[in-house]
Amino acid sequence: MPYDPLRIFRKLARNNRLANSRLHQACLRLSQEAFIAPRVSFFPTFRATLNHIYTVDRFYIDALQGGTLGLAAFAEEEPFSTMAELHTAQTELDEVLIAFVDGLDEDGLAATVNIHRGARIQQDRCDDVLSHLFQHQTHHRGQAHAMLSGTTIKPPQLDEFIVGDDAKARKEEMDALGWAEDDLMFPAHRPA
Repeated sequence: MPYDPLRIFRKLARNNRLANSRLHQACLRLSQEAFIAPRVSFFPTFRATLNHIYTVDRFYIDALQGGTLGLAAFAEEEPFSTMAELHTAQTELDEVLIAFVDGLDEDGLAATVNIHRGARIQQDRCDDVLSHLFQHQTHHRGQAHAMLSGTTIKPPQLDEFIVGDDAKARKEEMDALGWAEDDLMFPAHRPA
């Protein structure tokens, strides 16, 4: 197969969706008390950590799509009070990210993204912003994963999905999403 510089970003967008789904399924089993209970982590609760992932995703996805939401994305620090509400909103945002990445071509990947940061507009390449966004998500999912270790809920495996050999480990999630292996391993460009 010829080299496709967009393939990794399409895979990472899907990996993000799968990892969030797996983590959220575990967190949905927490009681509301456990969801808001103080924990040792960068953010003090599951609610704070997972809401932070959502608000930062919303901030960057808006910018990637040419929006000007900027710091208004952070107006409400924890917009969702329950895991169920957060799961629904994050799932929708994950799908928006997949559609955005699927609509990119090589020029779009190299395009300048304007990120509104109040008194200034940060300008970075789309591929760099996407790389940052995926790293940010992974970082904070890892914190929530560690917090699960202090509960009765077993932390899910989160470091799979991206290579073909892991197909058996992701089958349940792939089936739930209605995805075939080719949807993950060879995601095609779908013009916006």
